[in-house]
Amino acid sequence: MKALFIVDLQNDFCPWGALPTPKGDVIIPVLNKLMDKFDLVLASKDWHPEDSIHFQKWPKHCIQGTKGAEFPDGLNTEKINKIFLKGTGNKDDGYSAFEATNENLAEYLKQNNVDEFYVTGLTAEYCVKQTVLDALKNGFKTYVIKDGVEGIYQNEGDVEKAFKEMEEAGAILLTSNEIK
Repeated sequence: MKALFIVDLQNDFCPWGALPTPKGDVIIPVLNKLMDKFDLVLASKDWHPEDSIHFQKWPKHCIQGTKGAEFPDGLNTEKINKIFLKGTGNKDDGYSAFEATNENLAEYLKQNNVDEFYVTGLTAEYCVKQTVLDALKNGFKTYVIKDGVEGIYQNEGDVEKAFKEMEEAGAILLTSNEIK
């Protein structure tokens, strides 16, 4: 079974948000087009409490129950089968979707016989990369859909470095046009 996974495509990570990814919204049409090609469509959300120590490193973003934590308008959320919440405690960062607290992602994928895990979302250098690396550690054949991923671009070359690190760890990089 093939699963499409959307990492943290939330208002606060879009260009208008509290922790903006400069082109975070350009992946929305790509993801909407891909959804029908998968057996399962899953997503993660950063879901931080207001008093999270995570905000010592980053601006406040994706606070539980706020507009910033919601999916952006335009994303076809009706096709999303399950949402995994991460960073829910005040002492956890929750970079990887495999750190979700509402459900164990690895167990969920195994219970649903997922053997191909396709990752998209925000941001390449942090949550996407960590989710991909954890998927590989959990034994899933993992793909990264490059035109379905955007970076925060804090430092020059970070996005390319993240893609390289994911590929060297065993992820297969491809574009949305290559998915049948």
